[in-house]
Amino acid sequence: MVRPPALPPEEKVRIVLSILAGEITVAEAARRAKVSEQSVGNWKRQFLDSGRAGLAAGKSGPSSREQQLEAQVADLTQALGEAAVELRVWKKSAEGRLGPSRTSR
Repeated sequence: MVRPPALPPEEKVRIVLSILAGEITVAEAARRAKVSEQSVGNWKRQFLDSGRAGLAAGKSGPSSREQQLEAQVADLTQALGEAAVELRVWKKSAEGRLGPSRTSR
C-alpha cells in the first residue's frame, strides 16, 4: 500500500479545528484527508498538548530565549563596567606620567 503524501501543517490545523468545533468527526476527517483515524487523533492530541504547553509556559516565567537574552545582557553589563574601571585606571596612569589632562574629572 502506497503512503499518501504528508499534509502540510496548515491543513492539519484546519482539520483539527474543524473537529474541535464539532463540524466533522475524526472518522470523517480521516476519510477526507485519506489518512487513518489514528493519525487524525494524533494531530488532535499534539495540537492540544502544544496549546497546553504554551499556556503553561506563560505562567511559569520567561522562555529559554528570554533567559538567554537576560544572561547576555548581564554579561555585557559586567563587561561594560569592567571596561569603565579599566579606562579610569589608564587615565589616572596617564595623568601621573603626563600631568593632569583637560578631560579628567
